Amino acid sequence: MYIKRLFILAIVLVLAVSLFGCKTIDTMKDLITNEDPDIEIIRSDEDENILEDASLRNTVLYYQNENGYLVPVKRKIPWEEGIAKAALKNIMDSPIVREDIGSIGLNPIIPSGTEIIGMSINQDTGLCKVDFSNGIMNCQSKKDEENMIKGVVYTLTEFANIKEVQIMIDGKMVSELKYGTKINTPLARKDINVVENLKDAASKITVYYKGTSNGEYEYYVPVTVPTLAPNADINTSLEILFDGAPELSGLYTDIPYGVEFQGVEISNGVAYVDIIAQDISTLSEQTVFNKMVKNIGLTLKEFSGVEYVEILLDGKTVEEAGLDINSQDAMPVFANEY
Repeated sequence: MYIKRLFILAIVLVLAVSLFGCKTIDTMKDLITNEDPDIEIIRSDEDENILEDASLRNTVLYYQNENGYLVPVKRKIPWEEGIAKAALKNIMDSPIVREDIGSIGLNPIIPSGTEIIGMSINQDTGLCKVDFSNGIMNCQSKKDEENMIKGVVYTLTEFANIKEVQIMIDGKMVSELKYGTKINTPLARKDINVVENLKDAASKITVYYKGTSNGEYEYYVPVTVPTLAPNADINTSLEILFDGAPELSGLYTDIPYGVEFQGVEISNGVAYVDIIAQDISTLSEQTVFNKMVKNIGLTLKEFSGVEYVEILLDGKTVEEAGLDINSQDAMPVFANEY
């Protein structure tokens, strides 16, 4: 009797497949492979994030230095399911993280004792929802609180499929944090390290300067700078960079003294940056030259379509100007590496 039932069931299945054909198979396939838009799946389209050691991933994390600036640092963190959550844990205050990142003069930004209750990423909209415990309210100052929120947003949006971040506390939407930082709407990358009043600016732009901790560690710092230009462009950004860091900011550049910006042209993905130097010998060392090019490249990276930077000296190539150095370099992938 049991065998007879199995035989009848087999006949029914064969008839079903023959009636519905591939459509049935495709439907079953859809049921198996369709992704829930709210589960965390991190896709990386950037080759630089793929390491020979498949267990590690290049991930940009944001920390704070002693002067209150957010600093992006490329770290190699273990690849695991929920890599975005792992990234947040690496900027959370704990004895291990504090000791590790403190060795280069930086500090974690999420208060000690904070837990990540949950996280979801909508693959269609790019919205990442992060539910923190109440420990996130324990920042020591308004500046720390603002930097924590910006650092979380910037760290998460380093992942290609995250565009905005909605922060929740204990499963609830909250209007603002302890010191008044608004979190009632989804947050995107905006206004990192503001050092001047943006209120009267016609536009704003991100420029990379250099910062230091105790004069021992130095790193590139992205700074939001106000401009009078109706639409800040590549030319504007380089003019601001070569003008030097804002007064009293404690920042500086890798542009050698006496080097001035004359203009820039973009052709086939190459930014030809024309400069003039009071003393050309200041650019004769490859290390000094490379630092200048990286500083320029990081600032130009904010604009799409630029793949390489080539320096011209008063309209001449460096070879024509008599310098025996390499003048073209690819855009830097990471500002700081550790």
